[in-house]
Amino acid sequence: MATPLTAFETLAALEAEGLTVREHAGWKTHSRDAATGKKFGPVVGVLIHHTAGHDDRELCFKGRSDLPGPLCHAWLGKTDGLWLLSAGRANHAGSVDLDVLKALHDEDSPLPKDNQANADGNDALYGLEIENRGNGKDPYPDAQYRNAVLWAAALCRAHGWSEKSIAGHKEVQPGKIDPSFDMDDFRADVRKQLATEPDGGWIPEPPKPSKPRVDLSLLITAARTDPRAKQGHVTYMTGTNLTEAALVKLGYLAKTYAGDGSFGSKTIAAYAKWQRHLGYTGDDANGIPGTKSLTKLGSQSGLFTIVA
Repeated sequence: MATPLTAFETLAALEAEGLTVREHAGWKTHSRDAATGKKFGPVVGVLIHHTAGHDDRELCFKGRSDLPGPLCHAWLGKTDGLWLLSAGRANHAGSVDLDVLKALHDEDSPLPKDNQANADGNDALYGLEIENRGNGKDPYPDAQYRNAVLWAAALCRAHGWSEKSIAGHKEVQPGKIDPSFDMDDFRADVRKQLATEPDGGWIPEPPKPSKPRVDLSLLITAARTDPRAKQGHVTYMTGTNLTEAALVKLGYLAKTYAGDGSFGSKTIAAYAKWQRHLGYTGDDANGIPGTKSLTKLGSQSGLFTIVA
């Protein structure tokens, strides 16, 4: 574990890595430390996100009505460059898997599966929000991706960490899908950067956005839990919404019943229709997702891949 960099140290580390850094007014004192009574640190690694939107720098600085800002330590725009938003505790990671935090600390590889949310990631992780819709179709401009690599490398270099201290949000918290590129590729690019002198000439190839992933085991739990629970109960919002969007796109579910995150009776009925379309009958067409039917749903809709 390490003591977080001060605002001065952060700025110096980023600029030494070759980054042009923009400072949001008030960033050096903008944090959640006082409001939560929890001081940022010790830190064990850096976390990569996508914002799932555009033109959202101020949102990441100020936060939302249900989640006060700052929502990250740095925001990286498509054309606006890197902005520092906080030097303290930020609301970016939320509850994460303790086993993954330990692996980041120990620099174990590969990271364990994030099947729990039993630790506070805001205590221990630096957070970068990259401006991108995260839908698998929104590209990352060369300069933007290059700056993300430099940001992660700068913090790792300052703490003496390797690329194994880097994770994507989708690797630490169940149900998350950000960022929409392959984290193994990103870590490999940071490793190459760390092998050079700061501000070296190596230029990484920009990533091809990857599709969001649906965790089959979590989706099955939602399909078995939500219809019997109180109206609107949500077990696995991300996976359910992606599944419903696919069913809507292929004509098996009315749009009015999609998007609330609950795998309710209408979704069960729609998924059963999809299973029957694939040739399943009886208990095999009961509306509970299976590996083959969900894989085909993601493939034919083009909206997601699955984690079995």
